[in-house]
This record gives sequence, C-alpha cells and structure tokens, in this order.
Amino acid sequence: MLNATEIVQMNKQNTLASWMAQGGWNPIPIDHAEGVYIYDANGKRYLDWSSQLVNVNIGHSHPHVVKAIQDQVAKLCYVEPGFATEPRGRLGELLAEVTPGNLSKAFFTNGGTDAVENAMKIARLYTGKQKIFTRYKSYHGATFASMSAGGDPRRLANEPGVPWIVRMPDPYAYRNPVYRGRTQEEGDLIICDQIEDMVQMEGPEFCAAFLIEGYSGSSGVMQPTAAFYTRLREIANKYNMLIISDEVMSGFGRTGEWFGIDHYPDCQPDIMALAKGITSGYIPLGATVVSEPIAAYFDDHVLHGGLTYSAHALACAAGVATIEVYRDENLVDRSRELGKVLRRGLMDLAEKHPIIGDVRGAGLHHCIELVKNRDTREPLSPFNKPFSEPMKMAAKSLKDNGLSTLVRWNYIFNTPPLIITETQIQEGLDILDGVLTDLDKYYEG
Repeated sequence: MLNATEIVQMNKQNTLASWMAQGGWNPIPIDHAEGVYIYDANGKRYLDWSSQLVNVNIGHSHPHVVKAIQDQVAKLCYVEPGFATEPRGRLGELLAEVTPGNLSKAFFTNGGTDAVENAMKIARLYTGKQKIFTRYKSYHGATFASMSAGGDPRRLANEPGVPWIVRMPDPYAYRNPVYRGRTQEEGDLIICDQIEDMVQMEGPEFCAAFLIEGYSGSSGVMQPTAAFYTRLREIANKYNMLIISDEVMSGFGRTGEWFGIDHYPDCQPDIMALAKGITSGYIPLGATVVSEPIAAYFDDHVLHGGLTYSAHALACAAGVATIEVYRDENLVDRSRELGKVLRRGLMDLAEKHPIIGDVRGAGLHHCIELVKNRDTREPLSPFNKPFSEPMKMAAKSLKDNGLSTLVRWNYIFNTPPLIITETQIQEGLDILDGVLTDLDKYYEG
C-alpha cells in the first residue's frame, strides 16, 4: 500500500491536472470520505465546505446510493444507448416529476459540459436559428462550444471559439455601474432593456435562445431579482426565443429549491441542463431535459447527438437512488432551512470582519467577496489574475485548518453538502472566522 508521498508522486508523474501549469500542482492525497468529511492518506480530516465541486449534495458514501450502484453492477453496467433499461426509464420519469413547468423528456449525457452542448444544439435545431445569448460572468463547461458560451475568463484560451455566441451584460449589482444610485430591481430592468436592444441589433430572426445559470455559480453567486427573470421570459416570448437554464451547479436542492430557476416561477425554462447533483458525483452523468413541444418536434426530426456512454445504465441507477435520497430525507427543505443558519453565520462574520465586502446566495449556496476597502470595493485579489498574497495565504490557511473549499480571485465559496448539521456549519464558520481575522490586517479602510 502506497504512503501519502508515493501517491502524490505517482499522480504527478503519470497524470495531468486540470486548469493549471503542472509544475504548480501539489495535491492533497485523499484516501476516503464519509458524510461531510474527506480524509487524506495521513488520516487528516477536512470538512467538505464546497461539496467538492458543488456536486456531492447528499454527502459522501451514502449507503442507499452505494447499495444501488452495487446492485446495478452485479446486474448490468452498460449497454449501448439504443437499448432501453429500467434505470434509464425510471430516472427520466423522476426528472419529469421534479423539473418545473412542462419539461418532460431527458437526453442523458456524460456530464454537465455535454448537457450544455446538447441544450444549445437542440435549441438551434428546434428554432432553426443560430445565436445563443450568454453572460460574461458565467460558466457553462470546458468543451469547445460550452467553453465559448461561458463568460468565465478560462474561455480566453479557446478564442475565438464558436461564432454564434452573443455576450450580454451581467446583473451584478455589487459592481456593475448601472446599479449605482438605483435599487437592484431598477438596475435589473435596465439590464433587460439593454438585452432586448441587443436582440434587435443581432436580428431576432437569428436569435435562438438565452442560456442562463438558474442560480449563478463559480463566477461569484451573483443573482438578479425576480423582475429580471420575468422580463427575460417576456423578451424570449416576444422574439420567439427559448430559455435554457443551466442547473448543473444550482440544481438538486443546492439553493433551497429543486432548481435555481424555481426561485423565479414566472420564468419557466424550455430546456434545462443538469449534472453534478443528479448523482452527487458518485458516477458521472448529465442530462438535457426539454419541454413537451421540443420533445414532440423530435418525434419526426432527427436528434443529432449521442455518445458511447449516453444513458449509461450504472450512472442512471445512481441517479435514481440519489433522487430517492433527496426525497426520503427532505434534503431540499433541509437546504432551505440550514441555508438560513449559514447565511446568519456569514452575515455575523461580515459584521466582525471589514474584509468581507459582500455576502451572496441562497440555501446552501453562498459566496463571500473580500475587498481591501468597502467604500471603493477594491477586490482583495484582482479578477483573472494569480492570487494576491493575502488570498494565497487564505487558501492555504483554510486547508491547513481542515476546511476544504473553493477559493477564486477574491471569493470564498460556502456550499457544503445538504446533509450538514448546524454544529458542522458552526465548525466551518469558526475556521473561516480565524482565517478572516488574519486577513483583516490587509484591510485599508
């Protein structure tokens, strides 16, 4: 059995890490996980404050899902996607039950990126139009078209990307100058007016869909008011455009509703992209779910899509069991209620630590934005640049103190598994408190 050092060495010598220069990769070797904790090869315990990549919603090693996977492995792991299987049919049925509006049929993919790729493809096939509108501050995946669609600066390595993405302005009330001297709702409606003007300039006859995150994720959990989504639905209807809701991160109870867009009932999506929480990461799986009219269109039009592992039987069985856990353990309601506990704790930290400029989120999906000065809102670490020394120190200190979470630019994410307890939330907040105390010396107010 390898020791921790040998595990790291073997990984570094024989595998490539994502999104980084390989010389800077110094991973923690993880050995096992249970509930809201992960454990490294030396036995150190870390509170999983980010549900890994905001996907392990039901926590690690849930016995119901583990058992379902074991049972399915013994029966049938894989057949090609032209066959029907019980877990595939059952998962499609469950998704039709929990997704909003008239979303009715699922096209199963391998993960979130290809769920988004297929959502855009379906929108273009169905409408016969080409252009997809997306936000600058968004992330939609890492394959060619989905990377182009995301506004996240990682897309810049992919430029010029696909030619049919149109970038629209962000309803980012904390920093967008449109909001200065206005309420957030007033600013949101101005942004929508700008978006409608863009549709007119781009030619409505060429505009297929708006691709939005149901609830903003890794770009900083920046979310508009309901007025924005109501108006966006009106614009889509006016110009015969679709709304695609990317729920890869915000789905399956993460924000205290089944899906992020459920916070905005006046904005029913036509297509939804799912992954992450659909199996809580136990087996890779994604899904593109479409409305009844779109599903009917493909009764006599070819759906040009599919991969070898589409509708993988083992993954679908894991998805069925995971949705059963959400329902049986009332995890969506739990996320809503414990999200209030988390938010109160984060707001208390903001009262104590001037380095916190903003607290944003819903349910167990929150982000704090750190600033050098609350009046100027100068970020503690600049956008799309390497970490400043204070943020580098903060990221290291969080890990050293047993808190595993996402840290990007001047953001710290607070997105623990939905099974977390109040005591465990306080454990995480206490670690954050200590790290923020060290950061406060960098405040320049």
